[in-house]
Amino acid sequence: MKSFSHFLLILALAYAAGIIMPWWSVALVAFVVTLVLPLSPGKSFFSAFLSIFILWLVLAFYLDVRNDHLLANRMSEMILKVRSAPLLGVVSAFLGALVAGFAACSAAFFRAPRKVVS
Repeated sequence: MKSFSHFLLILALAYAAGIIMPWWSVALVAFVVTLVLPLSPGKSFFSAFLSIFILWLVLAFYLDVRNDHLLANRMSEMILKVRSAPLLGVVSAFLGALVAGFAACSAAFFRAPRKVVS
């Protein structure tokens, strides 16, 4: 249950932060949420990864449908050398999810108890 609240909080705050801040605000949100709601590094990575992947995929699909796939098709031809708007959405969602996942994992390692070696 704690990881589901972690997932939802990252999803909602990343959406709100994305309205007024740059794309990398997902990393800040994932880092801060993981500091506030601590999880293990693996769970925090996958929770942040999944929440941002779903958020960016839904937003990319929504914006793509609104302009009849014109921009996404042109960008996918230029970047991926394939005319596939959904593939461009998946690639961008994957990259954003990796950024958020690593930020959450960093926060989890930051909160982890340190062992003293003597």
